[in-house]
Amino acid sequence: MNILLSCIIAIICSVHLLGTLSSRVCPHHCICYKHADLVDCRDGRFQHVPRGLPHGTWLLELGGNNLSIIGTRVFTGLWSLRVLVLTNSQIQEIQPQLDLSWNQLMTLPVDFSSSLPALKELRLEHNNLHHISGFSLEYLDNMEKLDLSFNQLVSVGPGVFRGLSRLRQLYLHNNRLSVVEQGSLDMLPGLEVLQLSNNNISQIDTDALAPLYSLAVLNLEGNNLHHLKFKTFISLHTTATHIQLSGNPWSCDCELHRVFSKILHVRHLHIDDYRNVTCMDPPQLVGASLAWVDSQLCIAETATVLVITVTVLVTVMAAVVMAERNRKKSRGKNWDTDSQSPPS
Repeated sequence: MNILLSCIIAIICSVHLLGTLSSRVCPHHCICYKHADLVDCRDGRFQHVPRGLPHGTWLLELGGNNLSIIGTRVFTGLWSLRVLVLTNSQIQEIQPQLDLSWNQLMTLPVDFSSSLPALKELRLEHNNLHHISGFSLEYLDNMEKLDLSFNQLVSVGPGVFRGLSRLRQLYLHNNRLSVVEQGSLDMLPGLEVLQLSNNNISQIDTDALAPLYSLAVLNLEGNNLHHLKFKTFISLHTTATHIQLSGNPWSCDCELHRVFSKILHVRHLHIDDYRNVTCMDPPQLVGASLAWVDSQLCIAETATVLVITVTVLVTVMAAVVMAERNRKKSRGKNWDTDSQSPPS
């Protein structure tokens, strides 16, 4: 990685040379290159992250300094930051909150958390993250709050959060998630808040929520849920969990009515916005509140079951009557035959 970065810097230096140094404000002892949005502060004997870094910085090289402490908001405002190098910087402490929000980070290196075991809050919202490696967060043993909202995450596979056993709040809203996979939330026994609103979630695996023993708030508003499985929520063995489910394109049928009815009768599960859960299908119920039409959804199905039941009963009774008639006719024929037989 260091060799690659050194090559990038060397190439830029050879192309731009001295005449390409940016006229923009550049921190003392740093070199800022025009158009490349590269800031080279290597071996500058910095004890703190320098101030006045250009907002358009794409690559920031801080290796070889004496950055004993990394402050909470030292990288705020670097909207285009994609590569941050802190190797061999004598870092001894990173303050409990690290704010890398409102940048353009596209990925996290696999060793991202290796020197961050004391970190309690990490803010990565409003970046451009598409994927997180299963190793990027594994050393965040003391993490309590992780904000990954407003990124481009398509999936969060099993093992991504495996090192975050003390995590209490996880914000994943406004991404592009489509499935809550089984195993993706394992090893989060202390998680209290799970924010998943405004994704594209259409499926929640049956046991995906089962490991969340402390979950108090589950927000699933504004996704692509059409149906639910009761087993998915009954697997939540918590003291009390408040669930938000409005803003989904629900297919209102008898089965959905039954699932919601069961959930509403579970003592520790609370659907806070039940009266705001509206139908998207069938067409005649678009926009109608599920709470208002729920009692009507099973009428047609009940009527169909009754018709089928009556039909079966009538068919069975008719078969019994016909069998009895045939039996009597058969006995009558046998009697006539016996009475007409000559005595021997």
